[in-house]
Amino acid sequence: MIIVLSVMVAGIILGALLNDKKKLISIIDKFTNWAIYALLFLLGISVGLNKTIINHLDSIGVKALIITIGAVLGSITTALIVYKIFFKKSKIK
Repeated sequence: MIIVLSVMVAGIILGALLNDKKKLISIIDKFTNWAIYALLFLLGISVGLNKTIINHLDSIGVKALIITIGAVLGSITTALIVYKIFFKKSKIK
């Protein structure tokens, strides 16, 4: 866990130092997207290789769908609340 936190803190510090480099930020953004795609692909391979998951996919699938819908609705609700509290411009005349 210390390694994960250290890498995250190092990334935050480096990001703060490189904040004004627009081209570098664009490249890092594209790299981040492709890294996420690669991780999702590897996760899919791991799930496909797991015989227990494959054999119980029908019951796991329904539970996963319910959890996913709940997570998405919770995320949207939280994002709307945060937006209204912190980012919505007040209508002062």
